[in-house]
Amino acid sequence: MALLLLFFLLTVPVVSADEDAFIGVNIGTALSDMPSPTQVVALLKAQNIRHVRLYDADRAMLHALANTGIRVTVSVPNEQLLGIGQSNATAANWVARNVIAHVPATNITAIAVGSEILTTLPNAAPVLVSALKFIHSALVASNLDGQIKVSTPQSSSIILDSFPPSQAFFNRSWDPVMVPLLKFLQSTGSYFMLNVYPYYDYMQSNGVIPLDYALFRPLPPNKEAVDANTLLHYTNVFDAIVDAAYFSMSYLNFTKIPIFVTESGWPSKGDSSEPDATLDNANTYNSNLIRHVLNNTGTPKHPGIVVSTYIYELYNEDSRPGPVSEKNWGLFDANGMPVYTLHLTGAGTLLANDTTNQTFCVAKEGADPKMLQAALDWACGPGKVDCSFLLQGQPCYEPDNVVAHSTYAFNAYFQKMAKSPGTCDFKGVATITTSDPSHGSCIFPGSAGRNGTFPNTTSLAPSSNSSTSGCHSVYFYDNLRHTQFWFSWRGVKGGGQVDWSNSHGVVF
Repeated sequence: MALLLLFFLLTVPVVSADEDAFIGVNIGTALSDMPSPTQVVALLKAQNIRHVRLYDADRAMLHALANTGIRVTVSVPNEQLLGIGQSNATAANWVARNVIAHVPATNITAIAVGSEILTTLPNAAPVLVSALKFIHSALVASNLDGQIKVSTPQSSSIILDSFPPSQAFFNRSWDPVMVPLLKFLQSTGSYFMLNVYPYYDYMQSNGVIPLDYALFRPLPPNKEAVDANTLLHYTNVFDAIVDAAYFSMSYLNFTKIPIFVTESGWPSKGDSSEPDATLDNANTYNSNLIRHVLNNTGTPKHPGIVVSTYIYELYNEDSRPGPVSEKNWGLFDANGMPVYTLHLTGAGTLLANDTTNQTFCVAKEGADPKMLQAALDWACGPGKVDCSFLLQGQPCYEPDNVVAHSTYAFNAYFQKMAKSPGTCDFKGVATITTSDPSHGSCIFPGSAGRNGTFPNTTSLAPSSNSSTSGCHSVYFYDNLRHTQFWFSWRGVKGGGQVDWSNSHGVVF
């Protein structure tokens, strides 16, 4: 009978993948010097990150994400769950304020209601499903339920006997919550949100789990973990945990709910009790995780069924309490510099701190020519960009117009600043692209066509949220006479008109 039941569980069809898997990032804010929303979005664009999860529904962040196309998961913080789960009106107000007010400009695609409620806030568990239903009802009333899914992230610790995966099941004490939760997810076409941390499984195994198995490193066949019931081979902890969740849902007769991993990663630094929290291991885990997910590999139980995953997390959070490792899960530090260079050959343009990928800064289509000229002058003057390539007779002189010349100068500054957040803005007239703007003999800095490296510097280009006022010297390139002058300009706060006057008239 047991074998027949197992055969049934293995052969019941599950939800099929209707799109490719994606990699997203979680955006934590426990930084002593948190970048502005504008800087965060600039980093996301530079790294071609198209999916993010917020731990709240911060208005400024949602505003900064507007019109970017980035797919956003917003969250109901745990401390708000009790109120929402006990009042349909409170849930409707939350949706109106944090979702309806921002769509469609901001591409909100999911709402995560709380986080790991069963294990971190069990007193709120009785109202968890009510909160999901109330949030969903508010979306239905606004005709948004078709584009915005509602779910709640769970810790993998609610799965008992997780290996072999075929014997896994959810902690039965949570059946009064888990069964109606799964019914809700299945009826609304949503997904099961799961947080998967092989680092902690490895640390808590007391040497039973090999480090290579936790890090996705290749294993010889005799080292692979085999589920004796299904004869499925597992080469990494991640897949085993995801399949344990699938089997746990099957045990409760739910077989058509896909899994999204809402958190996974590896810390790059730890204290003396965490010797495997290292840069190399963090790099190895996240590089292999990204490659594994984007290959649409699926899991041994469900090959080809995508398991989209959000990396924990975008920034190192120096203000987080706890051990050293708690502060060091980020891909970037607060100024947008990579903590380590990922090994992502073949992963496309995602995460440009992979040296195989390239991003460039160019003039934004339709930008005001006067604002382009002002930004060009800044880059070639105070910005200390070498604009000699734009002089008549030089490789980047043609085409002789402000759009082409400012594109070269913007990109040269962006590359010089190591693509730091906010350095491709120039009061809103610049944007980031993955298309190399080099042409003919004009090879742009950062292009594979030449070594486009520059020394770093602390000066910053004017950004969209900077305030510039007063009189400044600007390096002006005169396209009519092809000579260089010092001019002065008076910028109005907020990007107003520019007052030009030839105050020096010094010819170089």
